[in-house]
Amino acid sequence: MAHQQLFSRRCVTAALAVALAMVGVISTTTGGAAAAPAFPTVIELPNGWQPEGIAAGRGAIMYSGSRATGDVIAVDIRTGERTLVVDAPAGRMATGLELDRWGRLWVSGAATGQAYVYGPEGDPVETFQLAPAGQAAFINDVVVTRDAAWFTDSRDDVLYRIPIGRDGTIGDPVAVPLTGDFVLAPGFNVNGIDATPNDRWLIVVQSNTGNLYRVDPATGRATSIDLGGASMTSGDGILLLGRTLYVVRNTLNTVAVVRLDRTFTSGEVVDQITSPHFDVPTTVAAFGNTLYLVNARFSTPATPQTPYWITAVRR
Repeated sequence: MAHQQLFSRRCVTAALAVALAMVGVISTTTGGAAAAPAFPTVIELPNGWQPEGIAAGRGAIMYSGSRATGDVIAVDIRTGERTLVVDAPAGRMATGLELDRWGRLWVSGAATGQAYVYGPEGDPVETFQLAPAGQAAFINDVVVTRDAAWFTDSRDDVLYRIPIGRDGTIGDPVAVPLTGDFVLAPGFNVNGIDATPNDRWLIVVQSNTGNLYRVDPATGRATSIDLGGASMTSGDGILLLGRTLYVVRNTLNTVAVVRLDRTFTSGEVVDQITSPHFDVPTTVAAFGNTLYLVNARFSTPATPQTPYWITAVRR
């Protein structure tokens, strides 16, 4: 999901922020009062969609991918109108996704071990086999910085870097081992990923241990972020806005709000956001003062008729 660019999930124009502030949105938090919404707080996705990733696009558009089919739709969060953008070939999956400044969509391929790049109209651009064929992998989330796309693998102690040239040229992927404080543990490991505003550091969450790390993209060295004893277990997608980090804790139906210090090596949990419309939310994107989360509903049997939706909460 290009940072500090038009298509960034972390970059919203002043005009959009002002417009949204004028109309107001509804919110459910531990300490906030609800206001009458102008945009819906629940946005329906197709039945059977099985979402996991969400990314902000131009204006009031959010993109959602299907882990069942690998397809991607664009959703107008004002009207709920949906448009199929990527009609993926059979056998693909879509988890994390983000747009770059050329309007290309970068998609994590989950258990396929792959990553995909699609053009602005959904046309295929590149397919990468990140994890070696036959190796257990889960290419989970992606962040796009000024010069690369970074993918997490929740089954391995590695990040994958795909270089992006100044002219948009896409290079070959490179595996960057995680070192330093990071220790691989049984189960689901590195999950959500984001970058600091200047792209100097990457921030990742380790789902099984609840640890947050600051990662040096040049070396892969991970430094534990001290939360004063707080844990981010069940941490899934993350969103960094300035020094405020939003951590989606999926099975806990909560978004932890963490205020990080200037070095991104310590932080404090300052709020917990929840909603009656959460049902195992997995990833988060922002529009103005509102967070949008897809609900994966992992505890609900997935059928072609199972309903899925996006939930909006005030940040």
